[in-house]
Amino acid sequence: MTLVKEPMHEEPRQEQRIPMSYEEFQEFINEDTHAEWVNGEAIIFMAASPLHQRFVRFLLTILSAFVGFSDLGEVFPAPMEMKVRPDANAREPDIVFVAKENLARVTKQKLEGPADLVVEIISDDSVTRDRDDKFYEYQGAGILEYWIFDPRPGRQRADFYILDARGRYRPVPLNEDDIYYSTVLPGFWIDVNWLWQDELSDPIRTLAQIIGPENLIAALEDLKYNG
Repeated sequence: MTLVKEPMHEEPRQEQRIPMSYEEFQEFINEDTHAEWVNGEAIIFMAASPLHQRFVRFLLTILSAFVGFSDLGEVFPAPMEMKVRPDANAREPDIVFVAKENLARVTKQKLEGPADLVVEIISDDSVTRDRDDKFYEYQGAGILEYWIFDPRPGRQRADFYILDARGRYRPVPLNEDDIYYSTVLPGFWIDVNWLWQDELSDPIRTLAQIIGPENLIAALEDLKYNG
């Protein structure tokens, strides 16, 4: 876990809530709508900030490239619905990873069942939702890893959780070099110092650090010739 300095208080942006059934929600949304269905309400979110989107783009790039290189499954960004059970809320995590053996859960419309890894990037209006509501929902659904990143100035923090044998999330501390090693993605690690610089690290250089430059070059050559 990494903390920087005291938070600066800002007014959170407001989401829109509309009571409706899940069936109505399915008719209401489209692939460009970032919305969730929670306890009988459609929650339509404000447009994400540039900072939030930069974080999503960086993490999505390195995760997608690593998962593709290692042939582990597939990575999806929002907006994509995840419904862990037929009677559950319909969530749209910022990023999900679905392991190869679980890809049958991915239908034409949504992810029907839990992802293996979920990543959420905190915004001003999502603190309680990401740290409390979704934490317990994802834990109860059996999602094996949950990462929460807070990139807001003065609040920078990264939290990593893995599901233990009792089905409860256990926080995993960083090592002495501020690095987290994933269990769901064998061989993947992330140095949180990459995240708190004035500018995010270049994702290709970052991937080279994770898998090794020789492996990256070989993968790019293979893509070039077999693409």
